[in-house]
Amino acid sequence: MLDLPSKPAAPQPLRLKRQLKTLSLAAYVRQEARQEDKHEFHDGILVKKPYTRGPHNEITLNITFALKTALRNQNSPVRLFSGDQKIYLPEVNFGLYPDVVALSGDPVYWDDDTLLLINPPLVVEVLSRSTGPYDRSSKFDLYKTRPTFQEYMLVRQDAYEVETRYREAPGLWRETVTQGLEGEVHLRSLACSIRMADIYEHIRL
Repeated sequence: MLDLPSKPAAPQPLRLKRQLKTLSLAAYVRQEARQEDKHEFHDGILVKKPYTRGPHNEITLNITFALKTALRNQNSPVRLFSGDQKIYLPEVNFGLYPDVVALSGDPVYWDDDTLLLINPPLVVEVLSRSTGPYDRSSKFDLYKTRPTFQEYMLVRQDAYEVETRYREAPGLWRETVTQGLEGEVHLRSLACSIRMADIYEHIRL
C-alpha cells in the first residue's frame, strides 16, 4: 500500500491588524478641550465616556454634598472634585474621569497644570450596567498604580449597596460592603462617615 500525501490544509485568510491612531498626552489635552463628549486617555488611545442618566447624576451629587457636610469641621481642608476633573496616572500613561474625587491638603497636577490631577486618595465611582464591570476590575487596577490612591468607593444604582476598598498595606486591600438605608459608609482615607440614606436620597428602586 502506498502512503499518499495528506491533503494540504486550507489557507487561512490573511488578517490585517487594525492600526489605531494614537495621540500624545499633550495632544489629548488640547483635543479634549474642544470636544463636546468626554474621552478617557488609554496610553494614546481615546475611549469615549458613555452618557450618564438621571439616577447616576443624582447619586453623584448626593455623595458630593454628603462628603462636603461630613468634612466641613475637619482640621485639615478636604477638597472635592466633580466628574469633569481628569486624573492622570503617569505609571501607565492613562487619563481617567472619576465620578467624585476627594483629597486632603493641596492638589498636585501633572506638569504644573490644573487639568490632570495626580494625587487622589479617594475615588468614587457610581456603577452603571455598562461601566460596572470595568469600574470594578480594570479601572481599579489602573487607579492602584498611583501611590497616593488609598480608597475606592463603588456605589450601585440598582441596589442600596456601597462597597469600599481601602489600601491597608502595599498589595493589601480591605473590602467592606454596606447595605440598606440605615447604615453608614466609613471612609478611612478621610476619617469620616456618610449615611446611606444621604447617598440614596430621592432614589427609588
